[in-house]
Amino acid sequence: MSLVLNDVTVSRGVGPVISNVTLEVKPGQITTLVGPNGAGKTSLIESIAGVIIPSSGSVVMNDVDITKFSKRKRSRAGLAIVEQGRMIFPSLTVRENLQLTARTKSDFDEAMALFPELEKRMNNNTVLLSGGEQQMVVLARAFASKPKYLLLDEMSLGLAPVVFMRLLPVIEGIAKSGVGVLLVEQFAHLALGIAEDAMVVTSGRVSYHGSPKKLTSDAELMRKSYMGE
Repeated sequence: MSLVLNDVTVSRGVGPVISNVTLEVKPGQITTLVGPNGAGKTSLIESIAGVIIPSSGSVVMNDVDITKFSKRKRSRAGLAIVEQGRMIFPSLTVRENLQLTARTKSDFDEAMALFPELEKRMNNNTVLLSGGEQQMVVLARAFASKPKYLLLDEMSLGLAPVVFMRLLPVIEGIAKSGVGVLLVEQFAHLALGIAEDAMVVTSGRVSYHGSPKKLTSDAELMRKSYMGE
């Protein structure tokens, strides 16, 4: 049982931006996807989430082919995404943001427990929160939906590294609860440091797939992977 991409190709405009990507995200594990800007990482995430449909290949979740499922149907099946840009509902309070996805009080309480520092902000509109706090709300809201798999697309965008480092142990904890996590990140070394599996995408193709430790410990391998050599 896992989330599997089989030879997925994603096209935008005149041609493919992702070509023949095969990937497996296992329950309880973190797979980190890195690569240079413009490599096609977000397009790949969007094809998994149902924002766009792959032009070829398949997306299979727990032995069910979800390639043609809508984003909403994938969400109901247990696939959650945290998109770029801290997609909060600014006029809603922290409590109201989490209540959008939490089905039970237990789900709500478990999500809030991820970030105790939000307790004092519970009744504040999220527009008044710092960028780091807003990202905490977004991550807690995704976890409150009790996903089987969680897609995280550039959570660190616009955040200082020290703030992103506060989020990393939370992501590890979510994985340890049994959720399969696909983490797409610009802070490669930090994101690879919590992963069991690593993939580098360059110019729409996989240039490395294997051990994150091997990748981070070999500067030349990292360079060649990012250059697509």
